[in-house]
Order: sequence, then structure tokens, then C-alpha cells
Amino acid sequence: MPKPAKGPRLGGGPAHERLLLANLAVALFTHKSIQTTETKAKRLRPVAERLVTFAKRGDLHARRRVLSILRNQDATHVLFAEIAPLVADRPGGYTRITKIGNRKGDNAPMAVIELVLEPVAKKAAAKPAKKAAAAPAKEEAPAEVVEETVEAPVEETVEAPVEAVETEAAEAVEGDAK
Repeated sequence: MPKPAKGPRLGGGPAHERLLLANLAVALFTHKSIQTTETKAKRLRPVAERLVTFAKRGDLHARRRVLSILRNQDATHVLFAEIAPLVADRPGGYTRITKIGNRKGDNAPMAVIELVLEPVAKKAAAKPAKKAAAAPAKEEAPAEVVEETVEAPVEETVEAPVEAVETEAAEAVEGDAK
């Protein structure tokens, strides 16, 4: 017999909790985001992530195991056909829980649990891209400054004094010769 989870059950016995979590998972996969209490969202997260992992496998046995838990063909189809391809590259963390405050009637802490369907940004690919983009920028900036400062002022200042010196030397030589 499996050992039950620690703590109080969500509204009854273990069978009721299993059915409650299955219904919450069906709603999550159908609507991609649901609003519930924090406790139910925290209990739903491992169940939903395990079902998404089964859906990523995509074989018949995984589909039958998910169907035995959810007992809803439409939600199982959505999970395998729509959600699994979107999270195929994600190694885990398929759900996100956001706390939204307390419920008005009984002051119960509420939360939104949603599927994370955004594509994963590669960490290894991001670092070389930054270095590659930064390296040409560093090389271009000094080259432009060197060209401006070396070419224009040096040619003008170097040529003018050289010509003046050559003309003075030529006049001095001619003057000495006379």
C-alpha cells in the first residue's frame, strides 16, 4: 500500500484528493492557466509536471498512463498534441505559481497556476553571442579613432614643416652660393 502524503487531505480522503487533483489538472491543460488556492496549486504542481513529462515521451504507454489519471480524452489530446511540442526543449519547470492575494469571502490565500510555454533561452548560446558582439565593437572603435587622429593631423603638420624646412634650406644654400 502506498504511503499517503503528509499533512491534511484536500477536502477528504486520499481517493477524493486524487480525483480533485485530476480535475484540477484537466482544467489546467484545457485552459493553460487556472486560479485556485495556494495549497491546491502547490499540490497540483508535481502531478501536472509528471503528466507533462509523460506527454513529452509521446508513446502509447505514456498516453494510456496519463489517460488513467486524467480520465478525460480531450484534455489528454490537448496535452499530447499541443502542450508537449511546446515544452519539448524544456528540461523541467513546466508550471508557474503566482500568488494573487486573499479571496474576499473566506480570506483564503489564492494563486494562479499556469503552464510555462515560452521557449527556453540557451545559456551556452547566449554567452558566446555576447562575446562575439562585444569583440567587433571594441575592435572598430579604436580603429576609427586612430584613423582620424593619425591621418588628418599628422599629414598636415608633417608636410607643412618639412616643406618650410626644405625651402629655408634651399634658400640658405642658394644664399651661400651667391
